[in-house]
Amino acid sequence: MTPIRFACSMVRPFARPLLVLAFFIGWLPGCATSEGSVQKSKGYYQEGIASLDQDQQKAFVSFQKAVQLDPNNKEARYGLGHILALQGKLPQAEEELRAATKLDESYSEAYTYLGQVLEKQGRWKEAIASFRQALTNPLYGTPDLARFHLGRALAHEGDYQGAMEAFEDALVVNPPNVPPALLQLELGRAYYKLGFERRSREALTKVTTLDKGGEYAAVAKELLTRIKP
Repeated sequence: MTPIRFACSMVRPFARPLLVLAFFIGWLPGCATSEGSVQKSKGYYQEGIASLDQDQQKAFVSFQKAVQLDPNNKEARYGLGHILALQGKLPQAEEELRAATKLDESYSEAYTYLGQVLEKQGRWKEAIASFRQALTNPLYGTPDLARFHLGRALAHEGDYQGAMEAFEDALVVNPPNVPPALLQLELGRAYYKLGFERRSREALTKVTTLDKGGEYAAVAKELLTRIKP
């Protein structure tokens, strides 16, 4: 199975950055979750994190068990959403990520990932709204991720001014969570579309320095040929 690439998605909360199954087996709607079940759910979530890189299916089962034990485990729902997104099961991934945001309306990581899932489905305006929602939380630890994806979505919709502003805002986040060469490339494109040729040349030249011999540098060099000396 060829996974779908979700740029920079799992930096948080997994410190790296879904099928709808019977999550409520053994549970009745409205039933309180016992403290023991909550603790077991956290244990399965940690088990899923530990398995994520080596055994995706094992991680999926662990996250599923975590949600069965505690339907309010937002991190486990995010984990399920992540795996389903990688498998290309976008509607199911969307459902899990939306469930996570309903459990915590300030869950910026889930809003940012949800935006990417919506983007992959061609739902650009909804994606833009999701990225913007992620940025309403002043405690969001990696806002450059949402700003970067917001910029790309705005550019896709033809709002290059908004895209430029989003990319420029992403640049000030330190330490960065988006590859600097990739961010400068998208910023250079936005400048070019706006007719800011000097700024575009500066940004694209930075890309060739930051990503010598890489794919971003190759794209930047091609774009530089379009700009008047």
